[in-house]
Amino acid sequence: MKRRSVLMGVWLLAWLACVAGVQAQTRAWLDRDRIGEGDVVTLNIETDQAGAAPDYAPLQADFSLAGRTSGRQTRMVNGSISNTALFGVVLTPRRSGVLQVPALRVGTVQTRSLQLVVDPAPVASGGDALAFVETEVDDPQPYVQQSVGVVVRLNFATQLASGELDLATPASASLQRVGQDRTSAREVGGRRYNVVERRFLLIPERSGPLRLEGARFSGRGAGGLFDDFLGRGGGTLSARAPDQTLQVRAVPDAAPQPWLPLKDLRLRYTAAPQSARVGEALTLEVEATAVGATRAQFPDLPLPAAGDAAQVFAEPAQYDESFDGAGPRLKLTRRYSIVPQRPGTLVLPGIGLRWWDVGAAEARTATLPELSLAVAPGSAVPAPMPAASAASAAAPATQVDRAIALPGAGHLPQRLWPLLAAGFALLWLATLVWALTRRPSASPRAASVAEAAPGMATHSLADLRRALDSGDLDDVEQALRGMARPPVADLDALAARLGSAVQREALEALRRARWAGGSGPVARAALRAAFANGPEWRGQAREPAAPLPPLYPGRGSG
Repeated sequence: MKRRSVLMGVWLLAWLACVAGVQAQTRAWLDRDRIGEGDVVTLNIETDQAGAAPDYAPLQADFSLAGRTSGRQTRMVNGSISNTALFGVVLTPRRSGVLQVPALRVGTVQTRSLQLVVDPAPVASGGDALAFVETEVDDPQPYVQQSVGVVVRLNFATQLASGELDLATPASASLQRVGQDRTSAREVGGRRYNVVERRFLLIPERSGPLRLEGARFSGRGAGGLFDDFLGRGGGTLSARAPDQTLQVRAVPDAAPQPWLPLKDLRLRYTAAPQSARVGEALTLEVEATAVGATRAQFPDLPLPAAGDAAQVFAEPAQYDESFDGAGPRLKLTRRYSIVPQRPGTLVLPGIGLRWWDVGAAEARTATLPELSLAVAPGSAVPAPMPAASAASAAAPATQVDRAIALPGAGHLPQRLWPLLAAGFALLWLATLVWALTRRPSASPRAASVAEAAPGMATHSLADLRRALDSGDLDDVEQALRGMARPPVADLDALAARLGSAVQREALEALRRARWAGGSGPVARAALRAAFANGPEWRGQAREPAAPLPPLYPGRGSG
């Protein structure tokens, strides 16, 4: 019995050894655990799972992947045959520091995570370097929400087979690439370099120190000639520009609103008429050139203040954005149609924009000169009576009577004319009385409108658009509150009356711009988009559609 138990134990151990031999054995390792920035490392993965392959997706957060390989190997171990698969991938780190190579799933198991130390690349500035990077900032002391131009230049003295040029987005700022890369050539330290220039737009979001990391380049030269220069295989190139720290200034207390930080602003007329006619539209065109602003930051040009002497209609503005030197440049053109309402002299005050000069650190106003136009009477307005006509009006009554006398009536005695005039007047009065007695009574709809007059809105959509164009944020809020029926006391009450979530969000943007340091141009853009067709009131009922089309299209029903 005892011998039988011993044999059973031996058989169990043998069976466990066989099971362990067929279980999946998967491992991962790096060919080295410390490299320099711009160098590459190979990740190897081995598994004996049939048909399994690693998922490389988690690697792409910190590495660029290239040179993927795979193969299979058959081996004899302790009299048993094992099949294993070997995978390899070349990794290029995206940044320096201590990086974690994450665990990867291979079939039904995961590899263990690995650690890789990436030393920063030395900062090169030309001369004997095959490649070096420069970062240029157009303003090291910008204001909050000021557009800052950043130019990155890659200089390389060899032909490149591949490469990647990166500029990291700093904290508390936005960074976007603008325009296309520019290429040129230059000579530094007696060596000729090819230059690739890439441009970015940086907008700080809060005041204080802003650290901008230097741009980084990693790539490979074309051919093996560069191996001797660099002292490593593969022709690898890497370079990094020095880091910079920007001192971001807060919005000054005396700054005009909306906040518009610029280097320069010019306004000019590109089309200005010299005369006009009543009822006929004339065209006025204004151009604004702003240095240091983008389209999203620049407000709309206001309407010329013509009062009741003329009607003013504005067309949508046309924008032309460019990257001049190291900073952005914006050219805005807006066309106005002006319709004079009465003859005489029409004076159009020049429109103006308030802005902050970031170079001089003071508020400025760009203003156009006023225009004075001679307005002639139109075809629908009677011209003033000339002197000759006035003289003819003073002619004897007999001449006037003779001019208007009907054929065959010249023989009537002169004393009958007053009697005929009195008869015509009595007949006109009788006709008027008859028309008044047959006038229908006011409809219930008209009566309800008359009763609702005390609760009508005090501002219209046109008032809101005018405030968004030329008024300040107080004017915009007053117009919004006045559009409610009846008008409301504050923005909270107005938000409670609105049924559109988009319009309530636009009100919140207005509130932040006024009291919480938000962006005025952003709030104005949100309000223009949300209230383009007027407020959407909560529970607002729509009139039912007419069951039949109108008999006379284009005419009112009343």
